[in-house]
Amino acid sequence: MSGEGPVPQAIRKLSAGKLVIASHNEGKVREIRELLQPYGMDVVSAGELELPEPEETGTTFVANAELKALQAADLSGLPALSDDSGLCVEALGGDPGIFSARWGGENKDFGHAMQLVEDRLAEKGPDAARDAHFICALALAWPDGHVEWFEGRVDGTLVWPPRGDKGHGYDPVFVPVGGQETFGEMDQAVKNDISHRADAFRQLVAAVF
Repeated sequence: MSGEGPVPQAIRKLSAGKLVIASHNEGKVREIRELLQPYGMDVVSAGELELPEPEETGTTFVANAELKALQAADLSGLPALSDDSGLCVEALGGDPGIFSARWGGENKDFGHAMQLVEDRLAEKGPDAARDAHFICALALAWPDGHVEWFEGRVDGTLVWPPRGDKGHGYDPVFVPVGGQETFGEMDQAVKNDISHRADAFRQLVAAVF
């Protein structure tokens, strides 16, 4: 896992108070809320505020995280934290990458998305490498347009069939390096200590709190 380099130095610190999580993904909001709990933040999601979901037109995780955070901060008048994350499979040239949610179709059916990844790997032949990694980009935006961002990563391998009903997204097919359980089987407190999101959060916490 990355994130062991120098601690990023934020230009602006975040004060305790209201913070918008710029996401309509309940699983993601729950994870972020748990990670923020120790820092005195009064968290509300974009879904709870009925904020619209912006079109993700960025070409990187950071760009998409920034545009979501900036819109939520602008519309709510509050600091907003956004996460853009996804699964990158080496044998698929980094796909699904920034399109990870979109591989699930309009209904964001991750059962379908996981099957699609497996089908694409099968097309590569029985010897196709199953190395993969998750990336999480966090962007923290203020209503005046200022943004801080952090990027985390966790490496692992893909398994099939999916295992476990915890977590969300592609968690049931991802086993982190050194682990035996998928993120879908793992106790969520353990996952929250080693995940790509946890990696990015450690950087954010060190920099802005």
